[in-house]
Amino acid sequence: MNLPSLIQTQVLIIGGGVTGTALARDLALRGVDCIVVEKGDINAGASGRNHGLLHSGARYVAGDRAAAMECRAEGAILKRTAAQAIQDTGGYFVAVQGDDERYVADFPAWCGQAGISVRPVEVAAARALEPALSPRAIAVFEVPDASIDPFRLSLESMAQAQSLGARLMRRTRVLGFEREGRHIRAVRVRSQSEAQDLCIEATQIVNAAGAWAREVALLAGAPIEMTYSKGTLLVTHGRLASRVINRLRPPSNADIMMPGGTVSIVGTTSTRMDTLENIHPTTAEADLIVEDAMRMLPALASARFIRAYAGVRPLVGAAGVADARAVSRGYALFEHQDQGLENFATITGGKLTTCRLMAERAADLVCRRLGVTRPCLTATSPLPLAPECAWTEPGYAPRAWMRSHGLNDPLLCECELVSASAVDTIYAALRANGDTPTLTDIGLRSRVGKGACQGAFCAVRTAAHLYQRGDFRSRRGVAEILDFLRERWRGQHAVLWGEQLAQAELMEALHCGLFGEELRGEALHADELHDAGAPG
Repeated sequence: MNLPSLIQTQVLIIGGGVTGTALARDLALRGVDCIVVEKGDINAGASGRNHGLLHSGARYVAGDRAAAMECRAEGAILKRTAAQAIQDTGGYFVAVQGDDERYVADFPAWCGQAGISVRPVEVAAARALEPALSPRAIAVFEVPDASIDPFRLSLESMAQAQSLGARLMRRTRVLGFEREGRHIRAVRVRSQSEAQDLCIEATQIVNAAGAWAREVALLAGAPIEMTYSKGTLLVTHGRLASRVINRLRPPSNADIMMPGGTVSIVGTTSTRMDTLENIHPTTAEADLIVEDAMRMLPALASARFIRAYAGVRPLVGAAGVADARAVSRGYALFEHQDQGLENFATITGGKLTTCRLMAERAADLVCRRLGVTRPCLTATSPLPLAPECAWTEPGYAPRAWMRSHGLNDPLLCECELVSASAVDTIYAALRANGDTPTLTDIGLRSRVGKGACQGAFCAVRTAAHLYQRGDFRSRRGVAEILDFLRERWRGQHAVLWGEQLAQAELMEALHCGLFGEELRGEALHADELHDAGAPG
């Protein structure tokens, strides 16, 4: 019998989302050795499937003042320390005819009680600055919302942690815990990339697995209550507003439109889920979002949508509650001592905006248990720039390509102007960390596949470039293209009407025809979706 390979560390972090990577950075800055294990890739869960909204806190002032105040404070810290990942757009809260005017009247006072800056804006002036706003708008307030790139935030947090000695193990799943009395002696994991089981001995273990935190805690014999709330979002072809646009009403479906580089992100929904399996956007959800959001933003009725995606919010407590919006968006730190464990903790819940604070609280607990007295530095220490992590930013690749003059640097993705040099930089960084990069890895760390064609052309061009470099051999590139397109295709199902339906038919003709293979046994069959029509 072959025994699993043994790895040792001070702290094992389970989960490579915004909280897990922020925790790795926090601990590394305090001189603590740590390993992050992630069953997929960076931000594979809700951390990569959200609005990208850096909350001012104003969304929660009526129902959850504590969460609102946390968002206000943490948003200000991130604007100072991670400015490269943030576009400080500002935001509007907009009421339209028929909205609760008592809620509108109370909103400024609620913001004041939470310490959130708020300023009334004349409706005509707001519509002059944001023409997409409805002529039925009756009130507008300005708040300090912003747009944040969660991928760049996590990638650069992990890059700094790794520069200080931390390790990242992608595609590594937790199998179980070896417990001795009140301590977990070791964690058994399976590395998909190395096709082997490993045993990690850690002095402290932190469960930062997001929506999967309940499953991980159960493996350790430390159950927690959690509600799963699915949220679906839509991506438009163009950017419809320069600011964050929020509906001025209690949080509900389809009440936020986010500027995301060259696109807008519209949503979201809140649907209670009993399982984490088969989480995907549906056409019914896309219809609901467009029909509701167009009351505030009529231009959505004729906008082209290039993609939909869905994530699961890990809401702590009240398991099985009917209305997931009634559950607090605050975070929870479980020490698990009441369940007989001295070296296991769970940090979950919260929001993208509060990930740094969540990491600080978890790191404080871990360091107290380890006897480490060094303070947290992440509230004041700027997040260093990591060149290989900058390619997620919309518009960054074109600037870099133009600076290189582009003569010997061909464009691989024409929608987002991603050049061969960008792919080379990302590939080299992954190889330097001991990984075997895939086309999907490159897409996550760049804008490849993010444009209107959703990878129809750039997937082949990028794979061909890697063949020419000698990085892809035999049929590996074809398999990589098909894997990449399967993921892209899943995001198009819910928004196939108009121009995007024609785009999907082109993808079908190119790839099912060119490679003679169906996507995991499911041909695109865009023609079957002709009758779906547009929402509304």
